[in-house]
This record gives sequence, C-alpha cells and structure tokens, in this order.
Amino acid sequence: MLIARSIALFVLAALLEIGGAWLVWQGIRDHRGWIWIGAGILALGAYGFVATLQPDANFGRVLAAYGGVFVAGSLAWGMVADGFRPDRWDVLGALVCLAGVGLIMYAPRNG
Repeated sequence: MLIARSIALFVLAALLEIGGAWLVWQGIRDHRGWIWIGAGILALGAYGFVATLQPDANFGRVLAAYGGVFVAGSLAWGMVADGFRPDRWDVLGALVCLAGVGLIMYAPRNG
C-alpha cells in the first residue's frame, strides 16, 4: 500500500511540476499572458507541498527518485500536449530513469 501511495504522489507531483512549467512556458513563449503564468506558478508551488507527502522521510532520496519520474513524465507530457514523438533513445532513457526510481525508492533495505 505504501508503494502505491508513493507512486501516486510521484505522478501527482509530476503533473503539477511539469504542468506548471508548461503553463509558464506557454504564457511567456507563446504569449498567452499572465493568467497562464500565474496558474503555472501556483501549480509549481503545489508541487513543493506534494513532494513532502512521500512516505519516505529522506529528502535526498525522494527528490533523486523523483528526477526519474520527471524525465519520463516530461516526455509523456510533450507527447500529449505538444505532439512530441520520442525516438527509441528517448524511450530507453526514460525506462532507465524509471528503473532508477525503483531502485532508489523501493529496493529492500536493512533497517
């Protein structure tokens, strides 16, 4: 149950951080305005709170593992939101990152 909760929190964190960054990007680079930028800033702030809800209390471990989720999530977001088509190296890199998430967060530990 803790692993499922942790994964759900990683997914929510990715949606907030990547989505927030995308909104700021759209607001500035695509000239969509301050409402988009403001929504992005709020989403980015919410991401910071969600990260604290992880069951593991080690900041470094959680953020290191989240980096792998961010990589894979960014490619997925680009596919859905911008029509980006990753090549095999993008996909392989994302899978390597997700394997790293599994090792960092969910490998059995002594104590």
